[in-house]
Amino acid sequence: MLRRAALLLALAPTLALAADWPQFRGPARDGHSADTGLLKSWPAGGPKLLWTFAEGGVGYAGPAVVGDRLYTCGGKGGDEYVYALDLTKTPAAVLWSAKIGPLFTWQGNSWNAGPSVTPTVDGDRVYALGGFGDLVCVEAKTGKELWRANYAKDFGGEVNPIGGGLTQPSPLGWGNSAAPLVDGSTLVCVVGGKRGLFAGLDKTTGKLLWRSADVPEQAPYSSPVAAKLGGVPQYVSATNKGLVGVGLKGELLWRHDRATAFDDVVISTPVVRDGVVAVSVGFGEGIEAVTVAPGAGGKLTATKQYASKEIQNRDGGLVLLGDHLYGHSEQGGWVCAEFKTGKVLWTEGKALGRGVISAADGKLYCAAEKGGAVVLLDAATDGWKEAGRLSLPATSKLRKPQGMLWTHPVVANGHLYIRDQELLFCYAVKG
Repeated sequence: MLRRAALLLALAPTLALAADWPQFRGPARDGHSADTGLLKSWPAGGPKLLWTFAEGGVGYAGPAVVGDRLYTCGGKGGDEYVYALDLTKTPAAVLWSAKIGPLFTWQGNSWNAGPSVTPTVDGDRVYALGGFGDLVCVEAKTGKELWRANYAKDFGGEVNPIGGGLTQPSPLGWGNSAAPLVDGSTLVCVVGGKRGLFAGLDKTTGKLLWRSADVPEQAPYSSPVAAKLGGVPQYVSATNKGLVGVGLKGELLWRHDRATAFDDVVISTPVVRDGVVAVSVGFGEGIEAVTVAPGAGGKLTATKQYASKEIQNRDGGLVLLGDHLYGHSEQGGWVCAEFKTGKVLWTEGKALGRGVISAADGKLYCAAEKGGAVVLLDAATDGWKEAGRLSLPATSKLRKPQGMLWTHPVVANGHLYIRDQELLFCYAVKG
């Protein structure tokens, strides 16, 4: 009994709770928290602010929360770091930090600096990706480096540089931004380049297991998702050409190329349910959805379901609650639409500016990219219905001139986390 208790204590930092948020966009990478019993409405002025951590460094990486630890990434000085915070302390305190690589930036860049990728936590390991493609695996308990790789040097990785950004020595655009995905023993990475969009690595050693050689495309800024379509487990990613699904060894299963490729950065993560895959892009591009199902001979095929300019989600994400999509559209503001048809039920362009979104316990958490407003929203299909609003007590002093609050809200274990570069705010939202 004593030995078992000692083992549990030793593993405590890595034991996952039901309401953890271990990676970008939550446990299932769909923007949903598993947390329940949360406040259904907020008091005037918003929920209680528990603490503010002001040493997060620059970057748009979000928090990953597992048990009583929070992991995220930030740039300080000339380097990028992944670090762990002790959530049993008030305010949270740094337990360890580990170097990822040099600080991502480039001359003339007025939009971003530092890491943009939320770390992925899997058991006793944390995977962190820097803007220059430095991928590091560290111990969750201590931050000790276990292995590392570089997307460009080791895998010939390339990022679509459309809209600006670095093109030498290899195309990096606005920096590597697709969060690694753990699936069983494999770490699935969107590295891009002529050798293949995806790379599957042994999550324990970092050894290359496979490439998706049939998809020789540059990486988008969108993160991949694991899905089962037509009964086949696979990895799905958006690209500038459209959408693609590959098997567990990187083999091409299906793809959908748009009539005209997306003509700007592809950031939003695909939304998948019941064989339908949808992705939305801002800058006048819109949303496109396909149905993936077995065709002749059993081969998976993608059939266009709908396309619309009414839902232009740039970087704030879309979440699916019930049968409806919610998020911000550059065409009309915040939007609710039928997922399977794309039909818009309502828009709201005045109550809250463009922003980011997550979902928890049947509610929507929306944060404006400017001004510091955060709204608790009912998932209504008949209009914008606020259940609470707060104003952040401060805004970042380290953001680039054109930078904004682009880090998605995180709800985990009764707490709401909002990050604005060096600032991380923690609110109590348990009912």
